[in-house]
Amino acid sequence: MAGSDQPVRKVTIVGGGTAGWMTAAVLSQWLSQVEIRLIESEEIGTVGVGEATIPHIRNYLALAGVDELEMIAATKATFKLGIQFIDWGEPGESYIHGFGKIGRDMLWLHPHQLWLAARARTPEKVKHFDHYALNCVACLKNRFAFPDKRNPNSPLADIDYAFHFDASLFARLLRSQCEARGVTRIEGRIVEVVQQPESGFVERVRLADGREVDGDLFVDCSGMRALLIGDALGIGYEDWNQWLLCDRAQAVPTASVEPVTPYVRCTANKAGWQWRIPLQHRVGNGYVYASQLLGDDEAAEILLSNVDSEPIADPRLVRFRPGQRLKAWDKNVIAIGLSSGFLEPLESTSIHLIQTGIHRLLAMFPAESFSAADIEEYNLQARTEYEDVRDFIIAHYKVTRRTGDPFWDHLRTMDVPDSLNDRFELFRSSGRFFKHNAQELFAEESWVQVLLGQGFEMQPDPVTSFVPAEEIAGFLSDIVEVIEDVADKMPDHGEFVRRLPPSTPAPPAAAAPPGVSFTLSYERGAT
Repeated sequence: MAGSDQPVRKVTIVGGGTAGWMTAAVLSQWLSQVEIRLIESEEIGTVGVGEATIPHIRNYLALAGVDELEMIAATKATFKLGIQFIDWGEPGESYIHGFGKIGRDMLWLHPHQLWLAARARTPEKVKHFDHYALNCVACLKNRFAFPDKRNPNSPLADIDYAFHFDASLFARLLRSQCEARGVTRIEGRIVEVVQQPESGFVERVRLADGREVDGDLFVDCSGMRALLIGDALGIGYEDWNQWLLCDRAQAVPTASVEPVTPYVRCTANKAGWQWRIPLQHRVGNGYVYASQLLGDDEAAEILLSNVDSEPIADPRLVRFRPGQRLKAWDKNVIAIGLSSGFLEPLESTSIHLIQTGIHRLLAMFPAESFSAADIEEYNLQARTEYEDVRDFIIAHYKVTRRTGDPFWDHLRTMDVPDSLNDRFELFRSSGRFFKHNAQELFAEESWVQVLLGQGFEMQPDPVTSFVPAEEIAGFLSDIVEVIEDVADKMPDHGEFVRRLPPSTPAPPAAAAPPGVSFTLSYERGAT
C-alpha cells in the first residue's frame, strides 16, 4: 500500500512521448533494482513538435547512455549553433543568439562591454555584434565542426552545439533502448486513478480494459492533461498569460531545402512569431500566436505563406497555457514535461525542462521513503528554474521597437516581473550580469546577445573609460579577424552531417574531416 514510508521498488510512468521515454531511459540506466513500467496509449497523440534543443542535451545523452552519433542517425538530426531572430527588435533587423563564448575577455572586461565602449567612442570601427562570436559567424556561413581541443587558444576549442531532431523518432529510439534494459511498456488508456483514502497517495491506475497497474512512485508524463498531478491530486496551475500572450501554435513540416542551416530561425510576425527548424529529411515550421488577436485559420495561412518549400502535411493546431503547476511533486507523484508547466519554444527549452526534472528526480529519488524536505526542495528548484526561463522569454517580447500591432504594442509597454526589471536596471547602468543561483540556465552571453540584438540601451562598464579607444578597437578587430578565418575553414554543415558515421564515437581530440586544420588562435599572427 502506497504511503510516505513505502520503499520505492516500482516506478510507473504515465504517458510516453518525449517526456515519458526520456524519464524511463535515465531511470533504467541508473536504478537497476527498480521495476519501471510505462503506460501509453496509441489512441492519445503527443504534442511532438519540439525539435530543437540546447547544448545541455548532450549531458542528457551521456546520462541516459545514448550514443550521440547513433541518435543523430536515428532521429534525422542536424546540428544547432544558435537561433536567428528576425524582425524582433524592429522589422528589417536580425541577430543571432549563439551558444557558447563571445570572443574573449580583456582582463575582467567582457567583449560586449568593450563593444559598447567602442560603439560610443569609435562607431566607425564597430561591426554588428554577431561578428564577435564564432557560433554566430558559423551560422551565417552555414558551417559546423566539433570542438577541436588541439589548440586551446582557438575559438573552435570551445565551440558549443546542440541538435535539431525529430522528437517522435527520438522517443522511438529511447523506447527501444529502454525495453532492452527491461522497461515494460503497457499499452492502454487510463480511465481511473485510485488513491489511498488516508494519505491520498496514488495506489494504482485502472485502464479502459479493466487492467490495473500499481506503483510506489508515479511519474506524470501525461502532457497538458496532467492526469495525476492535476486531475487526481488537484494541484493547481499558475497562468502567466499576462506576460506571455501566445497560447496556440500551428505546426507544419515541409520538404528539405539547401543549405541545411545549423540554426533555428524565429521570425516576429503579426500577433506572434514563426519558427523554422531544418532536419535531415524535412524542415519543421510553426507559428506561435495569441488566439485572442489572431484566428486559427489566418494563422495557418500566414504560416503556409512563409515557408521555404512544399508542405508535406496539413498544419496541425496545438493549444497550450503558458505557466507552471503550483507543485511539480506532491505525495508520490512527480510531474515531468508538459504536466508540470509550459513555456513556448522560443528558446528551445521544453526538452531541457524535461531533462532537469529528470535530473532532480534522480538526485532526490525516494528510495526508502518520501521525505517532505526532499519534496519541498524539488518544488523550489522547479519553480525557480521555470521563473528564470520565463523572465528570459518575456525579455524578448518586452525589448522591442515594433509598433502598429496590438500584440507588440501591448508587450512593449507591459509591466514585467520585478525579477526581470532588476536585470534590466543592472544591464542599463553598466552592462553587467550576475547569476542569481547556480542552476540558472541562461548565462551572461545569452542575455547580452538578446538584449543588444533587440536594441536595449545599456552603458558599458565604467572601467572601459580608462582603456584607450585605439586599444579597444584593435582588440575587437583581432577577435573579428580570427573568428572569420576559423569559420571560413570549417566544413559546410550539410556536408558535415552527411559524412558522419552512424554510431562510432567521434575522436576525443577533434572531428575535423581529413585535410582541414583549425590552428588560428587569438594570439595575433599565430598560425
